[in-house]
Parts: sequence; structure tokens; C-alpha cells
Amino acid sequence: MKMLHFVLLLTATISSGMNFELDIESGAALVSYSNIRIPKSTGTLISFSDELKTDPAWFIRGRLTCFFNQRHSLSVLIAPLKLHASGSVGRDVVFEGVTFPANAELRTVYMFNSYRVSYQYHWTVSERLKFGLGVTAKIRDAAISIADTERFSEKTNIGFVPIVRFSGWWNFAGPMSLLLEGDALASPYGRAEDISLTVNGKVSRALSMKLGYRVLEGGSDVEEVYSFTWVNYIFGGLLYGF
Repeated sequence: MKMLHFVLLLTATISSGMNFELDIESGAALVSYSNIRIPKSTGTLISFSDELKTDPAWFIRGRLTCFFNQRHSLSVLIAPLKLHASGSVGRDVVFEGVTFPANAELRTVYMFNSYRVSYQYHWTVSERLKFGLGVTAKIRDAAISIADTERFSEKTNIGFVPIVRFSGWWNFAGPMSLLLEGDALASPYGRAEDISLTVNGKVSRALSMKLGYRVLEGGSDVEEVYSFTWVNYIFGGLLYGF
């Protein structure tokens, strides 16, 4: 009974200080570079950005955050991404065991869907300045494919990655604020960075609008896959608190 009473008391304490924020953003995703070699030792290094033409892609992503006890937050992010490229190169391209002949018209797809659960602890320096630090559990659902008129080859990967999460918020003028936030981690086998800078403006007590820039960069350098891509996001969005 004492344990049950403690759990109920703890739940009521957390719930009393709980509020939510829904963050939706959309815009254009533009590739700076995308260099692929699969597998690393026997595949052909090909640039989807320099040797082929990667089209700009429209995207949408959303995050639901729960803030509780003023200093803690939990969030869930859904961030799909799919990029298409096309063109030809003047040499044979070996990709995942399939050889595409020189000058064949190639069509490629780079898919990197990300699903994340994040925890942050927040420090309030003043009413106008706050910082956060925590950890993200990320599941990546990735696929890279190359096709021509006769052949098709694809490399897929689903994996779990722990990442450091951070944020900094500055209310610089009236209803206007600046938010720097991201997830980032590096190791000898690869790296991942998803970092954004946004200007937010309050429309009402519950609703804010935002404009921003995001960089998504990273990849893997292992025998199975050599792949590094840099994507620039230009976006707008809405934040709704409840």
C-alpha cells in the first residue's frame, strides 16, 4: 500500500506540472554533397551530388514534446527524408555487387528516415535565456538504391544510434526568440549531426511561428557501407502548446 501511495503521489506531482508542444515544420532539402561506395572495398565511389543531379526535395517532419516539473522534457520526432538523383558517369559503377556500365542513365534514391525519442534537462539562466542537455535514442531506416533500364541494386539498413541532444533558447526581443538545438555524435566509424537555428515569433499564448535553417550531415565508414551526405534544410513551421 505504501508503494502504491508513493507511485500515485509521484504520478500526480509530474502530471500537475506537465504541458505539451507540437512542432511541425516543412520546406526544401538541398544536398551539398552525397558520396557513396557500397561495399567500401569493392564498390565504386560515386557522388550523387557532383556526378549526378540531385533534385531539391520537399519535406515535412514533426516533434511532440512533453515538459514536466519545469526542468525536464521528453520528445518524439518523426523525420522522413527521400532524395532522388539522375544522370550518367563515364565509367562502370559497381554498387552492392551489381555493375552498371559506363554512360548508362542512372536513377538513384537516397532514403534516410529517422525516428527519435529524446530526454533533456533544462537550465533557466534568466527569463530570457535557457539551455538544455540530454540524450536521444535514434532509429534510422535507411536505403540507397541505383537503377538503370536493366538493373537494380539496393542497400538497406535499420539501426539504433544513441546521440547527445542539446538546446539553447534566447528571447532577444519581445515575442521574438532564437533557438539553437540539435542531436550530434561522432565515432571512428561514422558521425551524425542534425542541428537547426530558428527564429520564433509568438502569435498568441499557445501558437508560435518559426523560420529556420537545418543541417543534416553524417554517415558511416565501415566495410559494409561508405556513405556521407550533407543536406541543407530551409523551412518554416508552427509550434502549438497545450
